[in-house]
Amino acid sequence: MNIKEYIASGILELYVAGTLSNLENLEVYLNSEKYPEVKNEIEAIEASVLSLSKSVSPGTKGFDDIQNRIASAGETTTEPVANKVSWTAYLGWAVSLIFMAGLIWLYQQNSQLISNIEMVSIENITLEQQIADSEISLEKKEDLLNTIRDRNITVIALGGQTVSPTSYAKAYWNKHEKKVFIDTKGLPEPPDGFVYQVWSLKMDMLTPTSLGLLTDLIEDENKIFTLTNPNESEAFGITLEPAGGSETPNLEKLYTLGMATS
Repeated sequence: MNIKEYIASGILELYVAGTLSNLENLEVYLNSEKYPEVKNEIEAIEASVLSLSKSVSPGTKGFDDIQNRIASAGETTTEPVANKVSWTAYLGWAVSLIFMAGLIWLYQQNSQLISNIEMVSIENITLEQQIADSEISLEKKEDLLNTIRDRNITVIALGGQTVSPTSYAKAYWNKHEKKVFIDTKGLPEPPDGFVYQVWSLKMDMLTPTSLGLLTDLIEDENKIFTLTNPNESEAFGITLEPAGGSETPNLEKLYTLGMATS
């Protein structure tokens, strides 16, 4: 990931402002833990906002002191100077709000475009049709269909991320049986020497747990993988890792991510 471009994108300002979604907040937080430059920039933005708030906030002790000194010098000079200071303070707030609104608008336009692409892609495929068209045994088809129709199944859409915005996947999670079925039809073929790895994410302390590798993805015509998941997952992610997998996810190669709902 190009750290300078990431910092210059404006997403860190929106993170500090609290206007990002849960997924976006997760991505920024994980990046800040991995890259000290990102964490330092977030701290610098927070410090700047705090400094700006103090400098333009009317009614501070410094403002009262100035007003009292002017009053002691003569009543005729008090009102004009006070008005001038107050006007400057409110102008500072207005400029800050306009600047932040512009950043939010630009980022939302980009996010909406990516979201529209993801929705169109996801809506063009259903797991049931995929199973019906695949060259697998009748017994396995019936088993998969019964599984996804189970009332205990939670369906999680995994949307494409920065490295591949058009990628998508779905997770069919059966908490009772502690299994998760990953539909990988929307993932591009991994390059030689790499493999996709599925992660269960816990938002508390942001702990990633590997659920397994999606091996033989190219040869598997069905593109559906069954993994064991005994975790209390709050999100699922798929990253591209070197052959054999990794102990921790590579966020620069995070292809899809989705929040699990209870």
